[in-house]
Amino acid sequence: MSDAPLITIGITCFNAADTIERALRSALHQDWPNTEVIVVDDCSSDESTSMIEKAAAGVRDAQLIRHGVNLGTAAARNTVLKQAKGQFVAFFDDDDESLPERVRQQYDTLHRYELSNATDLVACYASGLRRYSNGYKVDLPAIGSQPMVPVGEMVADYLLFNERREGVFYGSGTPTCALMARASTFRAIGGFDERLRRVEDVDFAVRLALAGGHFVGSEARLFVQYATVASDKTPERNLDAELRLIEKHAQYLTKRNRYRYARDWFHLRYYHFSKQRLRFLVALLSFVVRNPVSGMKHLARSFPRRWIHERRMRTVADMRH
Repeated sequence: MSDAPLITIGITCFNAADTIERALRSALHQDWPNTEVIVVDDCSSDESTSMIEKAAAGVRDAQLIRHGVNLGTAAARNTVLKQAKGQFVAFFDDDDESLPERVRQQYDTLHRYELSNATDLVACYASGLRRYSNGYKVDLPAIGSQPMVPVGEMVADYLLFNERREGVFYGSGTPTCALMARASTFRAIGGFDERLRRVEDVDFAVRLALAGGHFVGSEARLFVQYATVASDKTPERNLDAELRLIEKHAQYLTKRNRYRYARDWFHLRYYHFSKQRLRFLVALLSFVVRNPVSGMKHLARSFPRRWIHERRMRTVADMRH
């Protein structure tokens, strides 16, 4: 395909020496005929950069950029966007492995949607599979990979306070590790908010949604995510980032009469993940009293699935022996 547009594959890396070579090789072996690969190392203290240099040795269209200080994932992704020459940008994670057809299938899905809907403000997400070290696996169907495709505020409402429109397919949300979009779309939305050390992918999707963006997905599984535990994935850091997200979009949440609801829900999640059982029970009771209908619907959707998920993470390893 001699007229294939250039697609930039961006990989952000931080202390991923054990996994970055696998992730990078999967990017270098994409079957799309016109790609460049940009890896931004966010001041790793392990052997990540030497692993990157080894995997990319002799590859003309692969570039390594090093941050002198750790700036966070959002800043690393913005560095990719600043350096990208591609008409489209796809983001891979440093601990994921993408199938060779991932870029091609995402481009085809995005391009078809643009043509049939006369819009180029589109985010395309890949479906995938998450693997845990104990053998447990979770399907990650992409948002918009089944009818109907979510558009505009319906995505912001889902991400900020879990309001779901009937018939809309929200899949597994809006992780940037599965995202492809036009470079112009990233620029129009302003890239990623570097003040957020977590949930920057949610914030980007919320801003895209409020700008009228469309969210489509590839139905086929196109990547494998290997679940890891990182130092920045603590309940405390997650809550801090989520509350920053709420404050950033407070005007919209207030307009939708969901500002208090969103704050209470994120605190409820925090008490659960930090195992503060008494505070969780008190917060749960207060949440239900204030939101008897929407709150109970939200809990009915989320908590049984979360309980089953956590139980399987604990028990699958035992079942295999």
